[in-house]
Amino acid sequence: MEIVAEALPPYHGISLANVRLVRTDEEAAAALAALMAADAIGFDTESKPTFIKGEASTGPHLVQLATDTHAYLFQIGPKTAVHVIKAVLEAPGIVKAGFGLGDDVKRLRAKLGVDTVNVVDLANVLRNGQRNPVGAKTAVARYFGKALQKSKKITTTNWSLPRLSESQILYAADDAHVALRVYRLWRENPVPAFPL
Repeated sequence: MEIVAEALPPYHGISLANVRLVRTDEEAAAALAALMAADAIGFDTESKPTFIKGEASTGPHLVQLATDTHAYLFQIGPKTAVHVIKAVLEAPGIVKAGFGLGDDVKRLRAKLGVDTVNVVDLANVLRNGQRNPVGAKTAVARYFGKALQKSKKITTTNWSLPRLSESQILYAADDAHVALRVYRLWRENPVPAFPL
């Protein structure tokens, strides 16, 4: 049975009130405390897109880490709290769940020297013998019976801008937060309500 996402009600993700842009030392300390207290977090990165063949990405430009209640966004620059990202992603006792994390992990290692451990790539674990990886939209449709809106316009925006738009912030926060929600449901019920 194939699910038609357009026929599903929209998935309402994390609210803007629960998203934290980590910029100050105080915000970094609060993020570190919340994230290190979690048994699992949602994880993703965003990079400024490349449009020229052979152009190398300079990403990641944004790192998103989410607990069950909040998403923490770290814009990569000279004042980034890299120590928080490193401590959390290298903590063996915390599961890092996300979709299609291969590039994210490689780029974090190359750019920030972060060796991410205990990663659960939902794109692969949800395949259930299928040939292709499972994306967030498919997982949300199958686990929640909702349609996750993934705007191509937002996906391909410039993630290296010093000031992100509200749409970018919510999109990025949802990517990490929904991964954690799907991970929790998958752990409770490896076979979703709809077949994969």
